[in-house]
Amino acid sequence: TEDVENMGFCNALHQLYYDPNIDNKNLAQKWLMQAQVSPQAWQFCWVLLSPEKVPEIQYFGASALHTKISRYWSDIPTDQYESLKSQLFSQIACFSSGSKMVLTRLCVALASLALNTMPEAWPGAVPEMVRVFQEEGGGVDGRARCLALLELLTVLPEEFQTSRLPQYRKGQVRGALGREWGSVCPLLQQLLRRTDSPGAVKARVLRCLSSWVLLDVPLSESEALVHDCFSALPDPELFDTAVEAIVNAISQPDSQRYVNTLLKLVPQVLALQEQLQEAVQNGDMETCHGICRIAVTLGENHSRTLLEQVDHWQSFLALVNMIMFCTGIPGHYPVNETTSSLTLTFWYTLQDEIMSFESEKQAVYLQVYRPVYFQLVDVLLHKAQFPSDQEYESWSCDEKEQFRIYRVDISDTLMYVYEMLGSELLSNLYDKLGRLLTNTEQPTSWQHTEALLYGFQSIAETIDVNYSDVIPGLIGLIPRISINNVQLADTVMFTIGALAEWLADHPVMLSSVLPLVLQALGNPDLSVSSVSTLKKICRECKYDLPPYATNIVAVSQEVLIKQIHKTSQCMWLMQALGFLLSALPVEEILRNLHSLITPYIQQLEKLADETPNPSNKLAIIHILGLLSNLFTTLDISKQDDESADGSAPPIKTTPPTPGPNPVVVVLQQVFALIQTVLSKWLNDSQVVEAVCAIFEKSVKTLLHEFAPMISQLSEMLGQMYSTIPQASALDLTRQMVHIFASETEHFPPIKALFELVTSVTLSIFQQGRGSSRGRECLNCELSSVFHCGVLSLKFPEAPTVKSTCLFFTELLPHCSDVPPLARVVQEDGKLLVQAVLEGIGGGASRSLMDQFAEVLFSMNKHCFSLLAMWLKESLQPPGFPSSRVTADQKDNFSQQILRERVNKRRMKDIVKEFTLLCRGLHGTEYTAEY
Repeated sequence: TEDVENMGFCNALHQLYYDPNIDNKNLAQKWLMQAQVSPQAWQFCWVLLSPEKVPEIQYFGASALHTKISRYWSDIPTDQYESLKSQLFSQIACFSSGSKMVLTRLCVALASLALNTMPEAWPGAVPEMVRVFQEEGGGVDGRARCLALLELLTVLPEEFQTSRLPQYRKGQVRGALGREWGSVCPLLQQLLRRTDSPGAVKARVLRCLSSWVLLDVPLSESEALVHDCFSALPDPELFDTAVEAIVNAISQPDSQRYVNTLLKLVPQVLALQEQLQEAVQNGDMETCHGICRIAVTLGENHSRTLLEQVDHWQSFLALVNMIMFCTGIPGHYPVNETTSSLTLTFWYTLQDEIMSFESEKQAVYLQVYRPVYFQLVDVLLHKAQFPSDQEYESWSCDEKEQFRIYRVDISDTLMYVYEMLGSELLSNLYDKLGRLLTNTEQPTSWQHTEALLYGFQSIAETIDVNYSDVIPGLIGLIPRISINNVQLADTVMFTIGALAEWLADHPVMLSSVLPLVLQALGNPDLSVSSVSTLKKICRECKYDLPPYATNIVAVSQEVLIKQIHKTSQCMWLMQALGFLLSALPVEEILRNLHSLITPYIQQLEKLADETPNPSNKLAIIHILGLLSNLFTTLDISKQDDESADGSAPPIKTTPPTPGPNPVVVVLQQVFALIQTVLSKWLNDSQVVEAVCAIFEKSVKTLLHEFAPMISQLSEMLGQMYSTIPQASALDLTRQMVHIFASETEHFPPIKALFELVTSVTLSIFQQGRGSSRGRECLNCELSSVFHCGVLSLKFPEAPTVKSTCLFFTELLPHCSDVPPLARVVQEDGKLLVQAVLEGIGGGASRSLMDQFAEVLFSMNKHCFSLLAMWLKESLQPPGFPSSRVTADQKDNFSQQILRERVNKRRMKDIVKEFTLLCRGLHGTEYTAEY
C-alpha cells in the first residue's frame, strides 16, 4: 500500500509541476490537497521526507506536516506532542545541509507546534531550540546547524502572525513569545558581532531581527541590535536586510515611547549622509532608496516626539534637511531615480504635527519650518519638470504612466502645503512665472514654465483662490506663453479650467483665455484637457458666455463632425454645450439645437432603416449618448443648481418660461424616430438602456417641465416592458412615478404604466412559483407583490436581497393604515418570517444579516403578536433553520428577538450571534475576522 501511495504522489506531483495540460494539473492539485488533509497524512508525510526522494516530494511531505499541525491540531493526542517534536527536530537537522525550501517548511511546522503548545505544554520553547541546535553531533557542521536554528527562529514570529489561533490564545502566545526575546537577543548580537561569522549567517541574523521586532519587541530591548544593523550597512551583501531590520524596528507603534533611544538613532541616521552622497554620484539607486527609507521611517513615525525635544531641535532639522535632499535627489523619476516618491508622506505628517500644536508653540515651529516648506515647493516643482523631448520620447509607456502618477502625488502635496504657506505661496509662484516669461535675455525652457503653471493648477483645483490678487496677473500672463509643446498646452488648459470659478466672478477676462481653449479643441492630443476645460467654463460662466456662444457652438460642431475626440470626450462636449445653451433665450436655444443635432438625427434615420448589426449598433448608442448628455445639462431655469453628476435640482413648482421646454420640443420631434429604432432593437439591452437614458436624464433635469411628454412616454414604456421586460425601463418608470404620481392631472397615464409594469413583473415571478393567482383587486395585487418579495429574499444576488429587505421594512409600518395590506400580512406573514429565518440559518450571505435584522425589527414593532406566533411555529420543526442549533438555542433566539423593540443595533447583534450558531462558526477564530 505504501508503494502504491508513493507512486500516486510521484505521479500527482509530476503532473502538477510538469504536465502542460491544465485539466491534469487541476486534478493532480485536487488529489494532493485531499491527501494532505486525510488522516493517512500523519503516516505518509514522514515517508515522503526520506532522503532518496526528490526535493519536490520532500517539500510536499513537509507542507503536509505543517497543514496537519496548524489546522488539525485537535486531532493530535497530548501524549504524542513529545515524539512529534523530536521527529521534527531530527528532520530539521537532516535537512540543514539539504534542500533550503524543505528545511523552511519543516521549520514552519515546528514553529506551528511550538505556538500550539506554549506556554503550558512547552515552556521555554526557544531556549530548547537554541540548546538542541548548539549541541554537537549528528554529522552536521556548525554553520549548517546555526543557519537552521536562525531559520527556525525567523519563521516562529512569522507563523504567529498568520496562525489560526483563537483570539484568547493569541494573547497568551504573544506574551510567551515576548518573554522568549531574552533568549533570542543575546544569540543574535553574538553572531552579528563575531568577526568570523559568515555573511550568510549575518544576513539570516538580520532577517531574524526583522521578524521578531514585528511582535512589538520594545525598542529599548532591541536598541543595541539596531545599532549593530547600522554597522552592517556599508556591507553590500547585508545592506538590504539591515535596512529592513532598522525600518521594522523603528516603525513599530510602541517605539515612540522610547524617546532616549530615538534621540540616539538620529545621529546614526545623519551619519549615513556620506554613504548617500556616494550612492547618488555612483548612480546606485538601491543604496539611495534604502538610506532614504531609514530617514523617512524615523521622521514619519516620530515627528511629534522629535519635534517636542526642543533641546535637540537642530538635529531634527538636520534630519528634515536630509529628507529634503532625498526629495530633490538628482534625476527624473522613475527612470534615473526611484527614491524621491518615498518622502512625500513625510511632508504631510510633519505639517500635520506642526499645525496640531497650540498657537504659541505653533508660531515657534512655523518660524523654523515655513522656509523649509517654501524650499520644498521649489524642490517639488523641479522634480515635476518633464525631461527633454528627446529623453521623454525614449521612455516606455509604463515609465510615462509612473511619472504621471508621481506628478499627481506632487500636486496633492502642493495643495496640502498651501494650508501652511497660504497666499504667499501663490505670490511666490506668480513672481517666478512673471520673471520667467518677461526675461528676454535668457531663453525659457518650456519645462520650467509648465512646472510653475502645474503648481498653480494644483492649488487652484481644490482651494478657493477667488480672493487672490495674483490671479488677474496670471490670466494676463497665460496668452504670453509660447505654447509649442503638448505637455505645456495640456497644463495651460487644466490651469484655465482650475480658474473657471474665478473667471465667473471676473468675466471680463474670458476674452483672454477662451480663444486658447477653442483653438486647443481642434487638437486630438489635447482632447481631455481642452474638452474638460470648456465644460468647466460653460458650467461656471454660462451667464457670461452668450456673446461667445455662436463661436463655441460652431467650433464644437466642427470637431464633432471631424470625429477628433473619443466617445467620452464627445459626451463631455455635449454636456458643455448643454450648460452653454441653458443661458440663451429659448428661440436661440431652439436654433442652436436644430443645427447641432440635425446631422445626428439624419444619421439616426439612416441607421434605423438598416438591418441590425454590431457596427450600426455602436453608432446608434453613440448618437443616443450624445443626445442624453446634451439633455443632462440643458436646464433653462434661472436656478444655478444644475449638475452633470445626476443630482437633480429642487422640484420647480412653475415653469420659468412660457411654452414647452426646448428639450421637450426636440424630444417630441424625434419621438417617432426613437420608436422606430426601438422596434428593431428591443431585444438589445444596451440600445434600450441608451434610449431610456435620454428620457431619464431629461426627466431628472426638467422635472415638471417634462409633463407634455408623460402620456406618450408612458405608453411607449408600457409597450417596451410588456414585450421584453428590461431593467432600464423599470428604472425610468420609477423615476417618473417618483416625480409625477402625486400630480392629479398626470395620474392616469402614470397609474396605468405602474399597474402594467407591476402586472408584467408579477407574471414573471408567478411562472417561477407555479401560481396562477388572479389580480382582480388590490388585495390580490398586494398579495402577489408580497409573495414576489418573499421569493426575492431567496435570490443569490445580494443587491436583490438588500432591496427586498428595504421593501419590507418600508411596507410593514403601513399595516395599521392600509387594511388590504394588514390582511395580506396576517395571511402570508409567516412565509416572510420563514424566508428570513432561512437566510439567517445559512441560506444567505453573512453580509446580509443586518438587512434581515431590520425586517424582524420592523415586524416586531408593527405586528408583534403575530410575529411571536410565527416564530414559535416556524422554529418548531427539527433542523430548521439549521441542524446545528438546538431547541433551547432557537427558543432563546426567539425570546431575544421579541424582547428587542427599541434598540435596532442590539437586534442586529442577536441575529449575527444566531447566524454564527446556525453555521457552526460561533466561537471560531474565523469569526473573529468579521
